[in-house]
Parts: sequence; C-alpha cells; structure tokens
Amino acid sequence: MVKAVVGANWGDEGKGKITDMLAEKADIVVRFQGGANAGHTIVNNYGKFALHTLPSGVFYGHITSIIGNGVALNIPLLVEEIKSLTDRDVPKPKILVSDRCQIVMPYHILFDQYEEERLGGKSFGSTKSGIAPFYSDKYAKIGFQVSELFDEDVLKEKLARVCETKNVTLEHLYHKPILDPKELLATMRQYREMIEPYVCDVSSYLDQAIKDGKTVLLEGQLGTLKDPDHGIYPMVTSSSTLAAYGAIGAGIPPYEIKQIITVCKAYSSAVGAGAFVSEIFGDEADELRRRGGDGGEFGATTGRPRRMGWFDCVASKYGCRLQGTTDVAFTVLDVLGYLDEIPVCVGYEVDGQVTTDFPVSCKLEKAKPVLKKLPGWKCEIRGIKKYEELPENCRHYVEFIEEQIGHPITMVSNGPGRDDIIYRESPLKK
Repeated sequence: MVKAVVGANWGDEGKGKITDMLAEKADIVVRFQGGANAGHTIVNNYGKFALHTLPSGVFYGHITSIIGNGVALNIPLLVEEIKSLTDRDVPKPKILVSDRCQIVMPYHILFDQYEEERLGGKSFGSTKSGIAPFYSDKYAKIGFQVSELFDEDVLKEKLARVCETKNVTLEHLYHKPILDPKELLATMRQYREMIEPYVCDVSSYLDQAIKDGKTVLLEGQLGTLKDPDHGIYPMVTSSSTLAAYGAIGAGIPPYEIKQIITVCKAYSSAVGAGAFVSEIFGDEADELRRRGGDGGEFGATTGRPRRMGWFDCVASKYGCRLQGTTDVAFTVLDVLGYLDEIPVCVGYEVDGQVTTDFPVSCKLEKAKPVLKKLPGWKCEIRGIKKYEELPENCRHYVEFIEEQIGHPITMVSNGPGRDDIIYRESPLKK
C-alpha cells in the first residue's frame, strides 16, 4: 500500500513528525520532490534533528529510505546529512538514490544567490539553495542526471556546452567570475564517488516492493500553497508539492496511492515572501512564535523566524482539496493552550465581497481576513492519549475546523514527540 504525507499550507506543518510516526509500520519512505531548501524537524529517542534531504524514516532500522527522481539532489549535503546522523549514534540508514535523480550543481547555488542579490527588494525570499536554477535547468534539458556521472565522455561534452551559456550570463548580467569546465569535471568525479554506493533503479525497486505488498510512504516538502501551479504564484517553490506528483517523483502509477494524509497546523506559519491573509504581527506574533513548535517557530533549514498567523480555513480547505486528502493530521494543538480566545480565519473579504474560496494571487493580495473567535481551553494537553479526554473547548476547536475545511481530522498531535498523538474517529471519514 502507498500512502502520501503532504502539507496543506505554506510548509512547516509538522510533516516530518507524522512521517516519522507512520514509518514505524511502513517498509519504505520516499522523498519525491524539492531539495535541501526546507527541513523536517524530528524529535525521537536519539534527540532532535532537522532533516533536509533525507526522508523522515531514517531513524528506523527496518526502513529503506529513498531519494526519488523528483528531488533536487545536493550530493555533498546528502553525504554530510548521513554523517550527521551516524555522528550522533543513529545506525546508518539503508538509502537508495534514483539513477534518474538530477543533481544540484555548484553553479545553481551561485545563480540563486546572484539573482536574489540582483532583484534586491523584489526578491522571492529564496533560501539560496539553488532550487529555482536547478529546476530551470532540468526543464531546459541541460540538467545532469545521476546516471550521467558514470559516463565520462557525456560529462565532458555537456559541461563544456553548459558552461558556455552560463558564462555569458555570469559575465554580462551578474558581472561575476566565469565557470571552468575542468574544475566542474573534477567536482563531478567527486560526486560520483560519493553517490555510487546508493544508486538504484528506484522505479523498478518500488514496482517490486508494491507487488510484494510492502507499505510505502511518500513524503512531500512544503505544502499546497507553495505549488508552482496551484499555490501563491510567483512566491512558490519550483517543484509540485501535491500528492499527485508523488507518483511522478517516485516513479509509480498514480492509482497506487491509496491514502493521502494532509498535515495542517492548529495555527498558521510561513517562511518566505507571499500573500498570507491571516498573518499577525508584533507582540501577538512574537508570543505565538516563541511558544510554537518545539523550541519556537524558526525555519529548520534557514533558522529564519517564521511569519505567524491564525488558522486559515479558506487556505486549508483549498489545500486539502488539491491534495486529495483522505485524512488530516492536525498538529501543534498543544501550543494554543495559553490563549483565552482563539481567532480563526473563516473567510476572505476581497473588494467588499466575502468568499470562502481561495482566490488567485492578484486577488489574494487584496484579501482581508474574516475572523471568528473561539473560546480557549487554558490548560496543558500534552500527555493526553484519548480524544474524549481533551478539554471540551479544545475538542470544539478541532470539530469547528473540521467542519470548515470539510475533510476528516483523524490524527491530533499534542506535542513534538513521536508518541504525542491522538487518533480520532471522524464523522466525515467514509
């Protein structure tokens, strides 16, 4: 059986914890898109970890962790990340990397930095990890697949050709040092040595695993609102963040995905630029940021303070619909226990009209939140294992949001740990 774990919103919803938790009963976890530009935070018996490329199943000895063909693969960072686990006494995970995966080149990171610098105040809020230049090259058909590392003649010819075009831009647009194909060839030889032990025909491997009845988890990065087609374009990422893309990014048929667990935070947060209708500021935001997550709301990759907001029913309903949600995992509910009242965004006012449909970006920029206040529960809920034992106002909050988004909340996370989870029977679950 194949299950996907994806985000409903801007990313940072707590997908890492949910994947880590579900991996206990899985066999394989696959990262299917994105790169090292965002992270998943995991808290378990080994400690607290921020993963960037590795799937969130790497802490289990029985799991095979796969980097799918849809991932932007930064080879040195992957090797460094594996070492960062073993240095902290985590057993070395079993890792496979698709031979069709494409490589983040050193110049992708430079181009990302140079372009943000050139744009100045109109920049996209990039993490400068090379992701947009990487995907640009992939679709311009001048990217490098892992398999090409093992053909020296192809590498030499292609590097010379690519450097020729890149150097025009470096010299005349960015006024930066040009690339040397010989230096890049030496780098690629190092990459080949680093990645060789992990390379695999992943699509074929997964085909056999599915036939053998294995449980496969597809792990997405970021969330619906960062999807390049359906998100807050252009302030989006450069690969599809939707569960549907999981089939493409892993190399399996779409009909194999039987369960789509979409992760929603009990409030909202975002890293990077773009419309964020329910955003809050000042002391109110600082307090929520300080209390949020495990140790505060700061990007797992960048360390940047996240932008904070109240739960957005409009964005979340849309996000769940686009993902094809079968189950909602509702995270960080415990964080809200300090509030007397909890505002929830239930609609957007755009040009004097209230809507509950998520609009396109040009209208989104004009949207104002329509808020409804719900009573808080004013107590600690960590340690509670049964839904019925949660305070009445806490249950009312969960049920109100479930009704607004129209998708079943079947998991409620009330702490950062692997066991801080409450399973719930939802009336919406068919």
